[in-house]
Amino acid sequence: MLFKNKEQIINNGQTPELKKTRKDILDVLTSAINAVDPYNAVKSRLEDKSIIFGSETIDISDFRNIYLIGFGKASVGMGQAVCDSIEIKMGAVVTNDPNTKVQCDHVSTYVGSHPIPDQKSIEGAEKILDIVKKCDENDLLIVLISGGGSSLLTKPKVSLKDLQQTTSLLLKSGANINEINTIRKHLSFVKGGQLASSAKCKIISLIISDIIGDPIEFIASGPTCPDSTTYTDAQNILKKYKLWKKLPSSVRTVIDEGTKGKILETPKKNDPVFDNVLNIIVANNEIACRAAKDKSEELGYKTILLTTSLDGEAKDVGRYLTGKAINYSIDAEKMVFISGGETIVKIKGNGKGGRNQEMVLGSVKEIANKKVVFSSFATDGIDGMSNAAGAIADGYTLVRANNKDLDPNNFLNENNSYEFFKKIGDLLLTGSTGTNVMDIQIIVKIR
Repeated sequence: MLFKNKEQIINNGQTPELKKTRKDILDVLTSAINAVDPYNAVKSRLEDKSIIFGSETIDISDFRNIYLIGFGKASVGMGQAVCDSIEIKMGAVVTNDPNTKVQCDHVSTYVGSHPIPDQKSIEGAEKILDIVKKCDENDLLIVLISGGGSSLLTKPKVSLKDLQQTTSLLLKSGANINEINTIRKHLSFVKGGQLASSAKCKIISLIISDIIGDPIEFIASGPTCPDSTTYTDAQNILKKYKLWKKLPSSVRTVIDEGTKGKILETPKKNDPVFDNVLNIIVANNEIACRAAKDKSEELGYKTILLTTSLDGEAKDVGRYLTGKAINYSIDAEKMVFISGGETIVKIKGNGKGGRNQEMVLGSVKEIANKKVVFSSFATDGIDGMSNAAGAIADGYTLVRANNKDLDPNNFLNENNSYEFFKKIGDLLLTGSTGTNVMDIQIIVKIR
């Protein structure tokens, strides 16, 4: 069972109709997660010592040795799929989940920290680099990349403490993931194509995307992809969000010297090292959302997939989505509106939560007394700095909150969505799902 508190979520529905709707939403979200299972996403690409890439099949039987490295929230499931299909000479993966490991004699599992890197993230990166150095031109290196890899694969140009402080500032600034990863690339020895530059062999990267539009150069900060960004871009982003003067001096020095050409830029698309690299997307948000659509239709709903490129300020996006559903003239008894993407939260308070919980909290007054149920869900099972994956609300949520003297606006002002939904029992609790393809929103409107 994906949802640990499934019965509670269902029973919080104040009518039989709402109970049924809540159950259906949980079933739809479960189908979405199953569709981007990392093991299956990779296993489907492997067949008889071959890797399937679109209509092409890559024969890997001619390589002398095959090495495996992986980093990200889905690295264990992805790694297990490779090990169950291909004989691996040596390998290592870095995950953020201490309760999982790749079951393979030749592949080690390391646990790092996300979203703020720690010493174990650095140690895991060192183990991975040791394996990369063992590869020669007759070998194949399979690289498994998934969301969270930017934090889990860490070899910084500054001290860990300074990197942690910088990452924390960025995460609270309102910068989007592409902007954050531009900074990460230029403070790293492995991101922005630099991992590929350190390898002598053929590289095939299998990637689960956690970024809108699947830009390979930004997923896990693009360690096996040419980097289109520069030190100047990094500096401009830091100044844009008024972070430049707040940064540790070591970070300013690296970025400043990079802009002056005193530090080598990240490798660009004309670098011949990338002639030997193939990057393949194996799962993304669109796959998850389409699975959600299929399940909704199976359950009897008329369904609209709004977008898989959702972005913006979470609480504002929540109001926009629910407003769209409320004002939509439906021609069916019940409709589902599906969206996917990744929003941001500009943190001003000292509360606890994440973008999905804040998105739903921002819509509580919007859907009050309406026959609408709204949920937003982080596909990795971890929404912000909390143990929840998201939240769910319906037309009775505001009444239930008022009965407990809870004002949604007060919790929004403190960025304290977690405590709001904890008090009314409508957090979505799954624990780590082992995958990560951004977020999914499910809105049900009943006529």
